[in-house]
Amino acid sequence: MKNIGKLFILFVTGGAGYCLVELLFRHYTHMTMFAVGGVCFVLVGLINELFSFDMPMRWQMLIGGIIITAVEFISGCIINLWLDLNVWDYSDLPFNLLGQICLPFTFAWIVLSGAAIVLDDYLRYLWFNEEKPHYKL
Repeated sequence: MKNIGKLFILFVTGGAGYCLVELLFRHYTHMTMFAVGGVCFVLVGLINELFSFDMPMRWQMLIGGIIITAVEFISGCIINLWLDLNVWDYSDLPFNLLGQICLPFTFAWIVLSGAAIVLDDYLRYLWFNEEKPHYKL
């Protein structure tokens, strides 16, 4: 039960953070992005729960970017293609797949995942008394 509460807090933090980033860069967001952001934040945060802090940060960021891209593709297929909510469309961007993901945004998710990894690790350290983060570049 303790882990569910921790994951819920991290989910809400990630959902709120994702919406904030969208508001800063796109000037609008959609309620579904809270759930997408929460799922992404929790999954990216699990990288250091599954792998050692000794894994170089660049590899953690690459894994995080792939995770976010996968979540974005699955959620995009549901939110945009199946439910027809049209929250985003990358059809005009290069190297896109069904307009739901594209290579330029995958690179952006790799960079953003670095911030998410560090934020998750420090929140776990400060709020839940987990291991103090340390990173290998």
